[in-house]
This record gives sequence, structure tokens and C-alpha cells, in this order.
Amino acid sequence: MRPTSVIIVLYEGVQSLDVTGPLEVFAGAGGAAGQPQAYRITTAAPGGGPVRTSSGLRLLADEDLDRAAPAHTLLVPGGTGTADPDPAVVRRIGQLAAGAERVVSVCTGAFLLAEAGLLSGRRATTHWAYCDTLARRFPDIDVDPEPIYVRDGHIASSAGVTAGIDLALALVEEDLGRDAALQVARHLVVFLRRPGNQAQFSTQLAAQLADRQPLREIQRWIAEHPEGDLSVDTLADRCALSPRHFARAFAAEVGVTPGRYVDSVRLEAARRRLEETEDGIEEIARSCGYGLPESMRRAFVRALSVPPTEYRRRFRGYDTGGN
Repeated sequence: MRPTSVIIVLYEGVQSLDVTGPLEVFAGAGGAAGQPQAYRITTAAPGGGPVRTSSGLRLLADEDLDRAAPAHTLLVPGGTGTADPDPAVVRRIGQLAAGAERVVSVCTGAFLLAEAGLLSGRRATTHWAYCDTLARRFPDIDVDPEPIYVRDGHIASSAGVTAGIDLALALVEEDLGRDAALQVARHLVVFLRRPGNQAQFSTQLAAQLADRQPLREIQRWIAEHPEGDLSVDTLADRCALSPRHFARAFAAEVGVTPGRYVDSVRLEAARRRLEETEDGIEEIARSCGYGLPESMRRAFVRALSVPPTEYRRRFRGYDTGGN
């Protein structure tokens, strides 16, 4: 079997984990699949010399970016250097992409793909903090701020930093099978694997923190009691507000309606129980406020496109059966 060639682009201000996370996945995948030479990984930088990462770490490239031969997979990491990219680097990315079967960006590496014209008319993502900027600068790109990675044809883009590991694991699973990807994930002590459409961050981070103390207390109460009666009437009563006033104030300060916030908190609570415990589906559904397993299944399929047992299987590496 011929090795799958991978070029990882380096430049001044690159994010070190955007480089090393996917690199470690590819490097470990061959051994996990019993094919030590499954991937041939090359790092390439302008001039072939060392670059300083955004954290100050220096990385020494394998070769000059201008002399690098096209590879099967072109990986473009993010970093502070994407804010004012070197036109020569952008141009070379476009040239290498023309000969690649897969083009991958990690975090703000999506900006370099966009500068090279590779995302025009495509769906893409990047770190949640930069999605609005990407959409404003490149209005012809369908920027989706929610998922941890997006694949549109032969081009894939991932969210911030560690999401590059998730995307690399997905590519390994595609190339070498699920068992190889699972072994790499276990070795790196990461989950295999977060579905691409999983949200980039938790409900508590995604939503705003309310300005008024009573509403902040309600947010805390919801997170601590997902199994409770979290109807608008009950939550409003805890705030000593009318249901109408409470619903309006909550939506204005938190950014979502109380119902949507509760749905998100319950989904996140169930996800964590599936990931971290051996509890059965029925018990988790009850403890997270769904009541019946079928209600939880519908919520998972609607939000994540997978039922609870499939979600657990992807994280835990086994099939629990059932719903």
C-alpha cells in the first residue's frame, strides 16, 4: 500500500497545536492499523527554515514550501499569522490545493483557504470567535459557526484548535477504518469521535450570562436541575416575575428563549452522562428531564443527527444496544 502523503503548511505565527494535534493523529494511525508507513507527513514553510508559533515555540520545517510537491492531503493550520497573511504563502496554498485530493483547514486556517479562493461558494467553519469576521470578509462563503468541523466536497474546515484532532480522526477512520482511529484516540486520550455537527462549545459558554442576579441564578438552577420542572411558569415564579415578563427578560439578556435554553442544557447534560457514565438510556433520560427514552432520542436526532446509543458508541468505542 502506498503511503498517503500529507503536507502541513507552516508560517510565522502558526498555532502550534493546530499543527501537532493532527500530525500526532496521522503519525500514530499507521501503527494502529498495522501499516507503519500509512502516512508520509511533511511540514513545509517559506524558505524551509524555522518558524515561530503564536506561543513562541519554534518549529523547524522539513522543506521549503515553494519546493514541496503536491500531496494527497493539504493541511493548513490557523494562528495569529492568518490576520495579515503572506501573499506568497496564500498563493502557494492555492497551487498545492490544485493537486490535492483533500484540503483541510484547522481553526483560522480557513482564512488562508478563503484568501486563496478555495472556499468560494462552499460551506465552512472556523473558531467560533472568528466566524462573524470570516463571513463579513468573504460573503460568498456559507459560514456555519456551530459544528466542530464541516466537509464540503474535498475541502474540510474545522473549528478552533483541538477540533483539528477530531477532523484528523475522521480522516483516519475514512482511510484506515474505525478501529485504527479508535486506537489513536485512546492513545491520545481523546474521545472518538465527536460528530462533526456537535456544537463547538457548551450551552453555558454559547449563551450570554444574564445581567440581573435573579436571572443568573435561574441559569445556575437550570444547569443544576435538568430533571426538574423547568417550565416558564415555574422559572418565573422562582424569580417573582410574571411568566410573560420573565420570558421577555430572559430572552433579552441571555439571547435565547427559556425553552431553547432548557432544551440545550438538557441535551448537554445527557451528552455528558452518555460520555462519562455506564448509566442506561432510560435512567439518563429520566435524570436529564426527558422522561421517556423516546423523547431523548428525538432530541438527539434533531440536534446531532444521531440517536443516544450511536452517540455513546462514537465516544466510548462500543455499542450499548437499545434505543
